[in-house]
Amino acid sequence: MAIGAGAWGKNIIRNLDEIGALGGIVDGNADRLNEFGEQYPQAALFADYRAALESDCEAVAIATPTPSHFEIAMAALEAGKDVFVEKPLTHSSAEARQLVDAARHKNAILMVGHLLIYQPAIAWIRDYVAAGEIGELFSIRHERLNLGRARSAENVIWDIGVHDMAIMLYLVGMAPDRVRGTGHRMLGLGVEDEVHVHLEFENGVRGNIHTSWLWPETNRRTILRGSRGMLVYDEVGQTVTHHRKWIDDDLQNHDEGSEVVHRGDGQPLKLELQHFVDRVADRQPARSDGESALAVVETLERINTAVEESSRY
Repeated sequence: MAIGAGAWGKNIIRNLDEIGALGGIVDGNADRLNEFGEQYPQAALFADYRAALESDCEAVAIATPTPSHFEIAMAALEAGKDVFVEKPLTHSSAEARQLVDAARHKNAILMVGHLLIYQPAIAWIRDYVAAGEIGELFSIRHERLNLGRARSAENVIWDIGVHDMAIMLYLVGMAPDRVRGTGHRMLGLGVEDEVHVHLEFENGVRGNIHTSWLWPETNRRTILRGSRGMLVYDEVGQTVTHHRKWIDDDLQNHDEGSEVVHRGDGQPLKLELQHFVDRVADRQPARSDGESALAVVETLERINTAVEESSRY
């Protein structure tokens, strides 16, 4: 059951239909609901999610505005449904923790749509680094910069930086010990439209995230630096380039050139939703389960606090 048929919800509906998992559609806009009913005649239609939860559907996919996630997801869990909910899980770690606890109590699958974790390139990078191909991992840097869709409801780190935070924690395998952040309010929105983040992890890895809605070029890339080389993941071009460049213990530079070592397909949504369907079937934890999503929300809250503190000086 797809709850929410708006700008992103329609993509979820289409992909659920393509993998044969679309049982119904929920949307409060009657005209839009009727339009989707004509496009997907096999799907049951509901104007209210409460009525949908009384149906015999096994699971729901929630793509509504973030402030409604907690209410709808909790109602679905209490109704005995498995739940997929778009990122971020909530805007509050307290609410996110309640959802995680409810899913555990109900023995339900709770999965969050941290889409970029399902980019084939990201899982490939994790395995490549774990295999020691760039030596000891020193740092990860994410850049997500463009002339974006600015909004006043949430700052840029909650809007688009959440993608990179999810990837960061997935690649490092843990939450950070220390968080620092600074922000800039250039557009008069009352929230930060540009944020710089620095993260320090227990295993010695350092992380940096730079997000902005006001940038002259589109730049979406991840840079990993290690003791025996560096990787650059270009999300736009869907390439991973291995730069065989490093500085050894004697401070000698090495440059053995570079090559593209992986090409992705750039279409992770279907893979993500198929992963959810598979987890509903086998009852195994999702790659982006509630626990990992809670860690993302907690880290984002810590960044907000750091950004607010830095703005006082």
